[in-house]
Amino acid sequence: MSKKQRGSTTKIFMGLLIGLVVGILVYNLPAGTFKDDILIDGIFQLLGQVFLRGIMMMVVPLVFISLVNGAASMGDVKKLGRVGARTIAFYLVTTAFAVSLALVLGYLLKPGIGLDLGAIEQIETTVNEKTPLVQILFEMVPRNPISAMADGNMLQIIVFAIITGIGLSILGDKVKIILQIFEQLNELVMKMVGFVMLFAPLGVFGLIARTFATVGYAALVPLLKYIIAVYIGLILHAGLVYSGLLKGLTGLSPKKFYKKFFPAMSVAFSTASSNATVPINLDINEKQLGVSRNIAAFTIPLGATINMDGTAIMQGVATFFIAQVYNVPLSIGAILTVVLTATLASIGTAGVPGVGTIMLSMVLQSIGLPLEGIGLIMGIDRLVDMGRTTVNITGDAVCTVIIAKKEGELDEEVFNSDSKALSK
Repeated sequence: MSKKQRGSTTKIFMGLLIGLVVGILVYNLPAGTFKDDILIDGIFQLLGQVFLRGIMMMVVPLVFISLVNGAASMGDVKKLGRVGARTIAFYLVTTAFAVSLALVLGYLLKPGIGLDLGAIEQIETTVNEKTPLVQILFEMVPRNPISAMADGNMLQIIVFAIITGIGLSILGDKVKIILQIFEQLNELVMKMVGFVMLFAPLGVFGLIARTFATVGYAALVPLLKYIIAVYIGLILHAGLVYSGLLKGLTGLSPKKFYKKFFPAMSVAFSTASSNATVPINLDINEKQLGVSRNIAAFTIPLGATINMDGTAIMQGVATFFIAQVYNVPLSIGAILTVVLTATLASIGTAGVPGVGTIMLSMVLQSIGLPLEGIGLIMGIDRLVDMGRTTVNITGDAVCTVIIAKKEGELDEEVFNSDSKALSK
């Protein structure tokens, strides 16, 4: 993580802490015009809502353009054929399993219970309680993609974006100019996201200050429960799912894998950046785990783009957390929508600050949950981000070893050796 990114994270965290302190101080003030109208519904509301509207402004263009670019860049899948299909299938299946695990944990651990913002905020939700699965699936295909974008229908936007990207990928040089335009649009959208995130410290301050000025100390325990629930999900996914897949599909030792892969996990945990770990991930896969260069060079960068199991776990827990603090029940249809949205959204989750939060807002929008809940968790997101990034890149490596084994391009002598020294 660069000094600039660390500085931004520090500022957001300071905004959380200052908002917490100021909010509790205001909570203890006597009711009146100054407290209620000028501070809570005035300054705090203004700062928080400007930030939230900025995030909402970027959701549709970011999702559409990022996914078009992601799908269009999969021209290599045609060249690698079976390898590409297996890799993408592995990434999407494990991501769907990850968000499902997180939703189960959110339901069982109930991190948001104890903080009822639904009684304070007048929230209008649009959670459909009786939408059949078949209807959810066919309604993913938009009848009018422009209307889907105008209405913010995320599942339909995702499907249209992926189809557009695949079309561009197949046409190749015939649409080179369009591909370049989308790449440039992606740069523009990322820069605009950066502009929105510049306001994040003030926005988080306003959201947190208003929350604590309204509910006092009640929000502290649920936030701690949220962090614990996410890390339980991350540990279970890495320790059981990844280890089980590695052992079951290859017969290789998960203990040996984690022992050799630990340096990359350390880099991911300290930087909270999947992209920053790509070089060491490639090096360990080739030199320590015995994966051929051809396999690793495809699966690791692709995984850094579309494999976001840790992020999916955070989104699943955060969805239940926010639903619980706003006292909004989640139907089976809504839960299935979260699984589909979070899984498909992982394809377009870029490794830049702030995008994970916007992707979470997309998931919340897809089932009608209030975006104000993001302000509660954003200030502590760094604590969660380190863990989820570690799981993200671990999934990339597990997939790489499994694919290499299936394709006969894994040197098991290297994998089973006791050498720990990385090549210089």
